[in-house]
Amino acid sequence: MNANIAATQAKKGFVELRNVAKRFGSNAVIEGLNLSIPQGQMVTLLGPSGCGKTTVLRMVAGLEKPSDGQIFIDGEDVTHRSIQQRDICMVFQSYALFPHMSLGENIGYGLKMTGRPKAEIRERVEEALELVDLAGFADRYVDQISGGQQQRVALARALILKPKVLLFDEPLSNLDANLRRSMREKIRELQQQFNITSLYVTHDQSEAFAVSDSVLVMNKGQIMQLGEPQQLYRYPASRFMASFMGDINIFQARIFPASVEIQGYSVPRPDGFAADRQHCTVGVRPEAITLSTRGEASQRCSIIKVAYMGPQYEVLVEWQGQQLLLQVNATELQPAPGDSFFLQIHPFGMFVLQEE
Repeated sequence: MNANIAATQAKKGFVELRNVAKRFGSNAVIEGLNLSIPQGQMVTLLGPSGCGKTTVLRMVAGLEKPSDGQIFIDGEDVTHRSIQQRDICMVFQSYALFPHMSLGENIGYGLKMTGRPKAEIRERVEEALELVDLAGFADRYVDQISGGQQQRVALARALILKPKVLLFDEPLSNLDANLRRSMREKIRELQQQFNITSLYVTHDQSEAFAVSDSVLVMNKGQIMQLGEPQQLYRYPASRFMASFMGDINIFQARIFPASVEIQGYSVPRPDGFAADRQHCTVGVRPEAITLSTRGEASQRCSIIKVAYMGPQYEVLVEWQGQQLLLQVNATELQPAPGDSFFLQIHPFGMFVLQEE
């Protein structure tokens, strides 16, 4: 078991999954899953389609029953409790707003169902609308506001109940890029402000990095690695993790006390690098390979393809018979297919790839 996972599981969490499994007939979607989420933390489940992340979220919510194992919230076994008995709220991908109700009625619906006085509901709805920057919108209807505003209403509807746990099921996937950015900032701001223990599901890595204290990457129903976003990107635990968390160039290398040798090219050994070895596989992120107009013959490469990405180019080069992906600052160089440059590999984006 990965050390990160073991350490996290050893801590008593506010939300805990213990040896949880989920099977649909003979198909095992989740097997032996252990997860501990500390109080007030935002943990994101990230992984490819079909990896089991939404199934985990639905089991925490009470929308799916585990085939085996237990689920605890605030020290209480809620494995067989309904969603109404778990003191949680869920923000859905589809928003799930009532079109025949005003926004104020949508937000206050949960309080109404619990029998709270009308004056209290009205006051708390106004507070919730202010929190999501929709003050004065209480009398509008769903078809009178944008998709981003609808998602903020869904968030306000969850926050107004002050739940112990807040769940997010790909809440931003229906929004355009600019709205996703602003909404993920608002979600993170409010989650931290209210210190609500949260579990967030997404397939978008940048979204996961932006909102999370920790990210749990899943594949085929198993935890691949859990840690802070920067840790997962810089120190992936496996080849799957390295490629899933971003683009990667893979080399055969040798590690020496002061350097790493890649195909006859020497790179200063990164701090905290693995023990000396004569044969290993290393990964290098595209941003850790730069181009220059000067260098040694062993560094010469040829430009194959260039894609303009705004502030940078994505550049495919051929170097010593191998194709590599680089990121080049658009203000420094303007490479074109057929050009020749000299590359330099930097140690900050290098890591040893463990065998699967």
